[in-house]
Formats: sequence, structure tokens, C-alpha cells
Amino acid sequence: MFNTSLKTLLFSIFLTVTATAGQATNLLRDPDIEHGLQALANPILRAAGLNSSEVKIFVVHDMSLNAFVIDHNHIFIHAGLILRLKSAEQLQSVIAHEAAHIANGHITRRIANIKRAEIASIFGVLIAAAAAAAGDSEVGLGLILGASSSAGRVLLAHTRIEESSADQSALRYLTQAKINTTAMSEVFQIFSGQTALSEVRQDPYTRSHPLNRDRIRAINAYSSKGKKSPEDKTQAYWFTRIQAKLSGFLRAPKWTLTHAKSSSEIDLLRQAIANHRSGSGNLAKQKIDKLIAVRPNDPYYQELNGQILLESRKYAAAVDAYGAAARLAPSDALILGGHGRALLAINTKHSNKKALKILQKAHGLDNRDTRILRDIGTAYARSGQQGQAILAIAERYALLGNIKNAVLQAKRAKAILPRGSTAWQRAQDILGAVKEP
Repeated sequence: MFNTSLKTLLFSIFLTVTATAGQATNLLRDPDIEHGLQALANPILRAAGLNSSEVKIFVVHDMSLNAFVIDHNHIFIHAGLILRLKSAEQLQSVIAHEAAHIANGHITRRIANIKRAEIASIFGVLIAAAAAAAGDSEVGLGLILGASSSAGRVLLAHTRIEESSADQSALRYLTQAKINTTAMSEVFQIFSGQTALSEVRQDPYTRSHPLNRDRIRAINAYSSKGKKSPEDKTQAYWFTRIQAKLSGFLRAPKWTLTHAKSSSEIDLLRQAIANHRSGSGNLAKQKIDKLIAVRPNDPYYQELNGQILLESRKYAAAVDAYGAAARLAPSDALILGGHGRALLAINTKHSNKKALKILQKAHGLDNRDTRILRDIGTAYARSGQQGQAILAIAERYALLGNIKNAVLQAKRAKAILPRGSTAWQRAQDILGAVKEP
């Protein structure tokens, strides 16, 4: 079921983030990619003394080069940066640096320096900034929903002292996790030429993570003394698979099919996605069937199969594929969300009832995904629960930063829902958490 406090919802979960220029940017939610990122991040997070079950890695749908943190529980990495990197170790060095900002308390101090009145006036959102300053991770992204350029930069920008501190901590985490620290030097080389450019031409990472020669020299000196570790094949596999999935969906199918010609597992994955996106459904199905044959117990290939079938309007087959994925990964909210979505597509009384139950479970596991909110709203509407349906719409608008429509729908939900009920209180939370223009 839904979280009983929408203030928690507004402050700790999200589908939209504000990057350095204050422009809303969608997250790319994919269970396969998020699983792979978590696999790469976990040894780093453990070395940093952070709870790997609480700190999650998300991909921002932006082809520029950037990575950032805005609270104690989420690390954001732009798709463009992931695709630019050459190895799992390079990506892990980026994660290590951002994890260091969390572990070293840089986020808490930055949030504490932002005046609540300024944020409220800019965003139209009443933020409990004092809680953030005290280290309450539930505030999180609420501080930058709809942020202006200046306020967004205040929150995301790091000082040179913080950057040097994060560098040294990140190097220690990499060493402890037996990951080659030379990868961090390699990442720095990517950004080293940016400092000479005018700010408007720099990648966001360079603007928010000031780079200088002293930092580069310190990292190179540390790396030169370290003992080189052999490449971790499992981590290398997940890095390649993450890149393949992102590239397949973000680059033109023609480009993908030109560059993925082998019969390897990773190329089959890229081909399946490109074939599907170019309308060659039969070819896509052939490729995904081969992938499932290679890894029959992989829930993420089953999930991709479900997505391809659903988008090809083969709804019954999609339900079966998502069901297989859900049996293999019963606690993956995104897979459950896809399963519910496929059931809604069939649109019978039985399938709608089953979809609602599955979507309630999905939302209870992960209330960051607005697709789940959209679909659960549909399921509630089809079951005759109009107040719950409208509330789901209001919560979805809130997560997307559309405050005006969030307030409008919250008022509608509040008028229908039983006064004093949990759902009624959630609608009230929206109205109490935002300032109408």
C-alpha cells in the first residue's frame, strides 16, 4: 500500500531530478540496469561504511557527463557518463567519489547553508530544511524539485576542499575493495581538458566538481604506489551489460546494429533492443529467446521479453513473461510494475483485480516510479475506487514536480475520500507540503 505520509514521499522519492541548470530531467528506471549498478556499487558502499541496502544508484536521462548526490541515500549518474567510461573500475571510481561526499558529511553541510525561505519562494514547496540539516535523508530531492539555476548550483556544487577530501576517501574505498585506483586517474583525464573551457561549454560534472592540477597530481601519486589488482570478471560483465542496455535504448537502432554484429550475449542483447525499436519484432523475439536460453534463471531477460511483448501488443504473452520474471525476482518493484501494467492491458475484471494487487505490492516496495503510480491509479479507477485513483494522480504529479496539478488533484481526492482516513490524510499532506502560487 501507499506510504502514509506524503511529506516523506515528496522528500525521499522521485522520478524527476533537477540538474545543474535547474531543468527537470527524467530518470531512466530499468531493473536490469539498476541491479547491475548496485552490484558495482555494493563493494564501494561497504568500504565507505554505508548501508548498501539504503544507498541506491540511479541513471539520469541526460547524455552530458555528470554524477551527483543530493541526499544520503541516492547517487545519480548521467547516462552520457556511463556510456563514455571504458571499464567497470572507472564507473566504480565515480561511485566511490560520490559515496565519499555522503560519508564525509558534505551533503548535510551544503543543505544546511540553504535558507528555507529562499527555497520555498523559488520552488513553491515548503521544505523542512531543518530536518535536512540534521541529516534527515527523507528531505532529499524535495529541496530541488523545480529548482532555479542558482539554487540548484548551491545544492550540487562542491568546494575544492570537499573535492580533495572526497578524492582521498574514494581512493581508500577502491583500495579496500581491491579495485584499481588507476581507474580514477583515467576518469580525471576525461575531465582534465574541461577546465580551460568557458563555463557554458563545460560538462556539468566539471562545474559542480572543481578540478585542478593538485587534485590530479595527488590521485596520480596515490595510484602509482598501488598494487594492480586483476579485473573482476563479474563486475566487468555487469558494466558491459549496463552499457549495452543503455546504448540499445538511447542510440539509433541503425547505429546499434552496425556496431553489434557478433553472436555474443552482449551483442544479442543490443540487437534484441534495436530490432524491437526498429519494428522487427520477430527478430527481437529470436534474440531474446537466445538470451533466455543462455541465462534461463535471469529475471531481467524475462522482464525485457515482457516489455517487448507488451509494446508489441501481445498482452497475454507479456503477462506470462513478466510473471516468469516476477517469480525469479519477487521483490523487484519495477518487474512487478511491468507485470501489473501487462495485466491492465488485458483489461478484464479478473486481470484488473490481479493488477491492482500486484501494483500495490510494487508501490510498497518502491514508491519512486511514476509509472507504477500511473498504473495503480488506473487499477483503482477500474475497481471503482475513484478517491484512491485521483490521489495516485496527485502523488504522481507531486513526484514529477508539477505542483499546480498535484494541488488540484489532491483537492479533488480530499473531497471524495472519507474524512480522516489514511488516504484523506495523504491528500492533505500534499496541500500542506506545497505553497500554492
